[in-house]
Amino acid sequence: MSLEEEIKKLIIESLELEDISLADINDDDSLFGDGLGLDSIDALELGMALKKKYNIALSSNKEDNKKYFYSVKTLADFVRERAGEI
Repeated sequence: MSLEEEIKKLIIESLELEDISLADINDDDSLFGDGLGLDSIDALELGMALKKKYNIALSSNKEDNKKYFYSVKTLADFVRERAGEI
């Protein structure tokens, strides 16, 4: 399973998105707004799930976090970057 698929699975499981499958989430689509439709509470829950699974800390900079949480691809890039720092 690729990191992108792992993140999709994490999104579905941590946010209890029962009607969504891995195939429903495109790597480059926005996770918020018109994309998957997540909100700020979902972002917090997803951030905690990422921290628990990958042992990474999120930035305190809101603009950085918006950039990281834009899509599955940007989240995967962020995890790869942070995992390299451990």
